[in-house]
Amino acid sequence: PWKKRVDTIQNTLHVELKKCENLEIVKEVRILGAIGVVEMKKNVDLAWMSKEFIQEGVWVRPFLNLVYIMPPFIISEDELKKLTSALYRVIQKFETLK
Repeated sequence: PWKKRVDTIQNTLHVELKKCENLEIVKEVRILGAIGVVEMKKNVDLAWMSKEFIQEGVWVRPFLNLVYIMPPFIISEDELKKLTSALYRVIQKFETLK
């Protein structure tokens, strides 16, 4: 039931990534289906951010001023929350590097 899974992922992304909007460095959060995008106000440091995500135990490949995730439709709720929490923590850390 992939459509139901996408709806569930989308709903979780809306709830979990919403808190990123409170970070000063975040321009906008967008969700479309199982895709979550956090647009930053400036370009990210790809090397630093990739290393931080790996230390968090997740694989996220940001580029330019976007940090986005496209989790597989089979992701569990706990795994998705681990991913979104890591995304928030790394962006929050990045904000302090200004």
